[in-house]
Amino acid sequence: MRRVALHTLGCKLNYAETATIGRTFERVGYRVVPFDEPADVVVLNTCSVTEKADKECRQIVRRALRRSPGAFVAVVGCYAQLRPQEIAAIGGVDLVAGSERKFELVDLIGDGAKTALPRVVTTEASSDVAIAATSAGADRTRAFLKIQDGCDYVCSFCTIPTARGLSRSVPFELVMEEARGLVSEGYREIVLTGVNTGDYGTKAGKSLLQVLQALTTLDGVERVRVSSIEPNLLDDDLLDFWLRNPKMCKHWHIPLQSGSNSVLARMRRRYRAEWYAARVRQIRRAVPDACLGADVIVGFPGESDEEYSETESLLKELPVSYLHVFTYSERPGTPAVEMAAPVPADVRAARSECLRQLSARKRRLFHEQFVGRTMTVLAEGRTEHGRATGLTEHYVRVEWESEDASAPGFQEVMIDAANEETCVGRLLRRDTSDERATSYAA
Repeated sequence: MRRVALHTLGCKLNYAETATIGRTFERVGYRVVPFDEPADVVVLNTCSVTEKADKECRQIVRRALRRSPGAFVAVVGCYAQLRPQEIAAIGGVDLVAGSERKFELVDLIGDGAKTALPRVVTTEASSDVAIAATSAGADRTRAFLKIQDGCDYVCSFCTIPTARGLSRSVPFELVMEEARGLVSEGYREIVLTGVNTGDYGTKAGKSLLQVLQALTTLDGVERVRVSSIEPNLLDDDLLDFWLRNPKMCKHWHIPLQSGSNSVLARMRRRYRAEWYAARVRQIRRAVPDACLGADVIVGFPGESDEEYSETESLLKELPVSYLHVFTYSERPGTPAVEMAAPVPADVRAARSECLRQLSARKRRLFHEQFVGRTMTVLAEGRTEHGRATGLTEHYVRVEWESEDASAPGFQEVMIDAANEETCVGRLLRRDTSDERATSYAA
């Protein structure tokens, strides 16, 4: 069998789409192998949110070619859409396919013979392109279901609307059809993904709330998670349902980007820091052990010491559980590139490091509250050290020693210890879909 190795940079949406690409190769007889193994075809699905992602793409291509010198190399996705000629200039690349052509890879690659010159295939993103629902999962436990793509927002730092086009949604009926298929395959948790997931259905008279209401009543679905939602789209009705429904994971990832209103204005964000903070506190009051994640960008053009201090002070005070910290990098074609007073690189790096350390402290404290408690964990495999592992509804990674295979399913685990990465515990009881009555002492 011919072998294909796939690697993903960026967001959960990219991971879901990579899994779909993998399945298209499997359907025509390829075997998907780990990226660190030799392969006949190498596919890199790219992100271009930051300069680091661009550099990482180039490094990964070179590393893959050292491992598989004769492999056909395809680089696809957002970076390929935005900077195709830069990728084509990387030695050994055979195909560059943009965001809307990456699902055609099997046809574009053909017999997989290396080319003398790279082929560049990009199509301008369009608002009326049909989107296929996609899914992926670990050991058939959690499935990522893409329900939306593109974005109508005009944040001054972001390249995503250019790379992926305007906001559009998978038809409601197709979302439900895909969800039913995932349940029939044994998936227990569905994670909804998109570029701007909260904007789902607005152009078709539908809403994210309607999707959540339907999914939580679907037999076999035991958990529903939303990968991320813009603060201004987490309205009262949606939040109320999310708080009350027991199948909704008590995990909210809500991008902040800055705690300074003046920076938020320059970023063209659609909320103020006070509104964001009030929402976070409201969730924490309703669910004291809720998991609350935030994205934050440091070093945005013109970010003064005072403006950065506003962000740092707000994040220290807010009961968020973890941060995804991004160091601002200039992205060609965005309004922010033309803004005055760029922040020096060393200042950006120092601010990023400070917030990453804050995130580590917050995550550790968040995890430590679960020590001594029994948590329901959806098992999904083993770590490289042989421990069973899985996630709680709070998005906490849990590991435990287990002599059996720890078949995918819900496990009851007593948490004995915690750090900023994981919680570690002892298995108390197993409850899989096939063995509801089976339980045993640790």
